Amino acid sequence: MNFFIEALKKYVVFSGRARRKEYWMFALFAGIIYVVFAIIGVVAKQPLIVALPILAFLLPGLAVTARRLHDTGRSAWWILFQIVPIAGPITLFVFSVLDSEPGDNKYGPNPKFAPVHV
Repeated sequence: MNFFIEALKKYVVFSGRARRKEYWMFALFAGIIYVVFAIIGVVAKQPLIVALPILAFLLPGLAVTARRLHDTGRSAWWILFQIVPIAGPITLFVFSVLDSEPGDNKYGPNPKFAPVHV
């Protein structure tokens, strides 16, 4: 949960690096919230309720994805590759599960070895 909150706090920080754990914890909790809002929207017969978390997590999701790509040594411009049917999302998924680039890279120090803020 701390990684999800940390990603939300850095909702406009597109620089730096994000560990796999930060990225996937954000994806997990955002996914759970999406499902809850979808259920509420269906039960309440209000489809616009589903749009609330999508809009709320759009910018933080882009930011954490950019930082995750930086952690693997890639430019955040790779996010645009997602619009390519089939190959784009698969490629970004593969990049998101790859291990961090060891040591420092041009985007900053490796977050695995940075002190953890609790």
